Amino acid sequence: MSKPKILVARAVFPEVITRLGQYFDVESNQADETWSKAQLAEKLKGKQGAFTTGSDRIDADVLAACPDLKICANMAVGYNNFDIDAMTEAGVLATNAPDVLTETTADFGFALVMAAARRLTESEHYLRAGKWNKWRYDMFAGSDIHGSTMGIMGMGRIGQGIAKRGAHGFGMKVIYHNRSRLDAALEAECKASYVSKEELLKTADHVVLVVPYSPASHHTIGAAELAMMKPTATLVNIARGGIVDDVALAAALRDKRIAAAGLDVFEGEPKVHPDLLALSNVVLTPHIASATMPTRLAMASLAADNLIAFFEGKVPPSPINAAQLAGK
Repeated sequence: MSKPKILVARAVFPEVITRLGQYFDVESNQADETWSKAQLAEKLKGKQGAFTTGSDRIDADVLAACPDLKICANMAVGYNNFDIDAMTEAGVLATNAPDVLTETTADFGFALVMAAARRLTESEHYLRAGKWNKWRYDMFAGSDIHGSTMGIMGMGRIGQGIAKRGAHGFGMKVIYHNRSRLDAALEAECKASYVSKEELLKTADHVVLVVPYSPASHHTIGAAELAMMKPTATLVNIARGGIVDDVALAAALRDKRIAAAGLDVFEGEPKVHPDLLALSNVVLTPHIASATMPTRLAMASLAADNLIAFFEGKVPPSPINAAQLAGK
């Protein structure tokens, strides 16, 4: 009996490719070439499964060209690269890789809070440029983390992890806004208080975005929201590009209407808006919040688990649209 054919659309750990090879006829992109949507569709023809990353767009056009496709396993917790409605309509299961990256991503989110507040990259660039020749009382004076108020928008597992780091480790007052309020026990565990979006923006010294991307959450933070924030406040986005209006944020940073920002995600990434690149009061990182070797291996392994379980006739560990498919 022939093995199911799958495509691994981006480079991944060799040991994961070896494991997949035990179950599948694998075509892999270990050269990590950047494919257009048309090239991806061509590669997927005749494949029953796909191992994808957040940069691989699976939409109605791709699906129409690949009628054999049955499952796409994303090596990411986010899945805005998937058109879930189109996948469901085509009978294609979507899976993601949640939970395994929670603590690592929360670590990084808090690191960006600290880097933005304490002006770490700005001061490092100053030093590397040979400009440091004397001490001054206000040289790169930033804002405190300990005892300040952190506002978290999006209080899922990662948001909760950031809240615990702030409340328990740094004595921060934590407020949050979410589509639904956490239960009382979880709020107590996180030492977090629920507030409206407006109150969070007006009150927080440090605003952290951990909101899933969808058309409804596009530009959750735009010019109007930035205008509500304190001029001394910082903004951190580890959610997805498009949650923040990058042009409006660049203007607010340039005009010192907020103090600083830390961004790991961008609209149109890997391109970054030139207005952001021109600013010194923003920390910029290339979408690496989950980037530790153990975590990335765990993400890849979970994507592989989803593929293997599906083709063995089992329920994959982390399906996204299984309920919708069952209801068709």
